[in-house]
Amino acid sequence: MIIAEKVSKRFGSYDAVKDVSIHVKKGSIYGLLGSNGAGKTTLLKMMTGIIRPDRGTAKVEEVSVYERPEAKERILFIPDQPYFFQHATLMQVSSFYEAVYKRWSGERFRQLYEHFSLNPHLRLSRMSKGMQRQAAFILTLSVMPDVLVLDEPFDGLDPVVRQQVKNLLIQDVSAREMTVLVSSHNLREMEDFCDSVGVMHKGGLLFERDLEELKTDVCKVQVAFRQMPDQSFLAGMNVLHHEKRGRVLTCIVRGQEEEIYRHVQSFEPAIFDILPLTLEEIFTYEMGSVGYEIRNLIV
Repeated sequence: MIIAEKVSKRFGSYDAVKDVSIHVKKGSIYGLLGSNGAGKTTLLKMMTGIIRPDRGTAKVEEVSVYERPEAKERILFIPDQPYFFQHATLMQVSSFYEAVYKRWSGERFRQLYEHFSLNPHLRLSRMSKGMQRQAAFILTLSVMPDVLVLDEPFDGLDPVVRQQVKNLLIQDVSAREMTVLVSSHNLREMEDFCDSVGVMHKGGLLFERDLEELKTDVCKVQVAFRQMPDQSFLAGMNVLHHEKRGRVLTCIVRGQEEEIYRHVQSFEPAIFDILPLTLEEIFTYEMGSVGYEIRNLIV
């Protein structure tokens, strides 16, 4: 549904995005993760046709997005800081959306602002940050888009409203096969929301994987031995991180659980357990493998 093929963007001497290719399936939710300054927002803007790639192409169902009004009618983008006309009310902005987007649904607009208990005649500039974020979702979902691109979409929303918004998005994905591409730093929130994820770092894409597949490919091994084995124990696994506390050795390992189990058992451990990792833990250790890791402060 959404495909970026080797897109790159350079600002002066800075390479914001370098030869990134991502593939988002129709009717799925794709989470774009990455370190600060990784190029996520720049990539999202190229995917929605706001800026043109220096190289490569961004397409929705084989149609290039940049300067293609017919493609942009099907795509809505909510940036990390939504923009509204100065002094306009929600109702006035809705009239603008109705004039621009053919799929605009006035009935859904009414249902949504009533659902969120927003006054449509209140100036948006007088609304709180969270209320403005709700207004952006109300307007966007009333357009009935095929593709929805979100940059830090839940920032400023309280937990109840956040869950309501997520439920609305999931309903549209299920009912209309809407495709969602979302960038967020809140990995715990993304974990129960996304079908697949891509991880960016320093302008490049480290990998993209189905979320469930990713979780089964990286695990935590906790093991204790009566006598600590030699280095062949660690060398026999793809270890992202390891630490020893007392007699307990904890390893973060990439690989199939069955192979890891056989390898550890061959060293006759006294205690042995394989534990699943959260998305936040996977992200932390994957970033550590490319040099982006937690370091102690020098004081």
